Amino acid sequence: MALSQHDLLRLLESLRSADGLELVRGVAERMLQELIEAEATARIGAEWNEHTETRTAFRNGHRDKTLTTQAGDLDLAIPKLRSGSFFPSLLERRRRIDQALYAVIMEAYVHGVSTRSVDDLVKALGADTGISKSEVSRICQDLDGQLTAFRSRPLDHVRFPYIYLDATYCKARVEHQIVSRAVVIATGITEDGGREVLGVMVGDSETEVFWTQFLRHLRERGLAGVRLVIGDHHSGLVKAIRKVMLGAAYQRCRVHFLRNVFGVINKEAAEMVAATIRTIFAQPTADAVRTQLDIVADMLGTQFPKVKAMLLETKDDLTAFAVFPERHWKKIQSTNPLERINREVKRRTDVVQVFPNDDALLRLVTAVLFELHDEWIAFPRRYLPEGSMDRIYPTELHESAPALPNTTNEPTN
Repeated sequence: MALSQHDLLRLLESLRSADGLELVRGVAERMLQELIEAEATARIGAEWNEHTETRTAFRNGHRDKTLTTQAGDLDLAIPKLRSGSFFPSLLERRRRIDQALYAVIMEAYVHGVSTRSVDDLVKALGADTGISKSEVSRICQDLDGQLTAFRSRPLDHVRFPYIYLDATYCKARVEHQIVSRAVVIATGITEDGGREVLGVMVGDSETEVFWTQFLRHLRERGLAGVRLVIGDHHSGLVKAIRKVMLGAAYQRCRVHFLRNVFGVINKEAAEMVAATIRTIFAQPTADAVRTQLDIVADMLGTQFPKVKAMLLETKDDLTAFAVFPERHWKKIQSTNPLERINREVKRRTDVVQVFPNDDALLRLVTAVLFELHDEWIAFPRRYLPEGSMDRIYPTELHESAPALPNTTNEPTN
């Protein structure tokens, strides 16, 4: 996009009146904005109000973004599209995480819980250890507004047939004691096969009350159309799913189930038992999957009666995936899609080791999730094949929708 004569005169006037640093900031801000608009034009295939055969999308306003540089904060505007999404390739995609990490470390120092490693990190980030509380508050306030908006954004723009739930644990100070805090995360697959981060919450443990609060928060924000919830077999989680996610089936994560099995057999037999159980998930049809589970339970029952009991007890939950399209099976049998997220969260939180409070922990984890979510939206890639979602939301739901094996239609007390 070329600068107009009016824009050139305004820029020249601002350069004449600005000091050295402000001059650099103004030029950098304008140059970056022009590059962003040019990249958006190339992506869309047309200028503003231009009619071309190459046009692939239409602009739909802008969203604000602040880019922190050595010349100061640059106020930029990222073009939005009516369909699809756009994120300029020249911007740093991890900046928000770095700001969150910086804020957490500063807050830890101000609250007197720093260690030598934290002190070294502060210096590595280019800050003095004598940073003021007001500076920490300013950093946190600027960042928390974005992160709070992300955690509370509406979810009613699309249906989410599949959602994944999992928890990881981090250390934080609560009432002057270092304790383990549960960080629960939800992601979802949209009805067009894309992915989104749905929510995150920090709490005492994975109790039914905690999970219920988390799931109700997702519902209140407009989460709808859920047909399958994939998660671990914590009793609190399962009870909360039955209570809140009415009409959705529950899939017990096959990976976590195998880990539970390893806890009741000797180490030498682990590989044989695991290979036998995996045959359940390699069957071609839903009936074959359930039949194979019974066969495997009988095969292992003589030598491992506890494994047989576990298989039969969890049959419906372990095979809930089988009523959905076969092309989805590998993606909905476990919480593996959350593993990359958990690894990234742990990589960042391990730097801090002990958080000064829950707010600091939530801030950094949300920043990590926000950046991953931005990647999924800005560079959309179907997580499930196109055209494979038709069976999930048929026109006549009562006639052709998958019959779910372990749903509940009434809330439990």
